[in-house]
Amino acid sequence: MEYFLCVLGMVMIMEGLPYFAAPSKIKVWVQKLVELPDSSLRLIGFLLMLAGLALVYLGRS
Repeated sequence: MEYFLCVLGMVMIMEGLPYFAAPSKIKVWVQKLVELPDSSLRLIGFLLMLAGLALVYLGRS
């Protein structure tokens, strides 16, 4: 459980960093993200999940 909390904390740090460092650029990026079709967002999300799964697999082995 301690390891999980450390990983969760690191994810939250990485997720929050762009919003802290460049909030105006994030707003522009989100506007572009809204214009993408759902199928593209699903593909990006799926590829990110696969990459995350691969990293977890490599980290655990």
